[in-house]
Amino acid sequence: MAKKKYYLTATLPDGYVKTIGPTATEFTHYWRIVAYLENGKTEVFWGHTKSLTDAKKKRRAAVEAVGNRGWTRHDFDIVELVRTVG
Repeated sequence: MAKKKYYLTATLPDGYVKTIGPTATEFTHYWRIVAYLENGKTEVFWGHTKSLTDAKKKRRAAVEAVGNRGWTRHDFDIVELVRTVG
């Protein structure tokens, strides 16, 4: 029997809304890094994980990337995903 598919929605503190799906995977959290470059531009990295612990590991990676990628600063957000039936 096929797993029931649904949509997952993340609402970031700045009001940005990301919808993922349809999916049957049990993702629980969405993470986003907004990196500010020396030239004034930005890069955005994002993903979804199956646990808050996994999402927090991305924060450590972001801190390491600051020096390697030439970021002047970065914003990191983790939010819980909300499941909706599509």
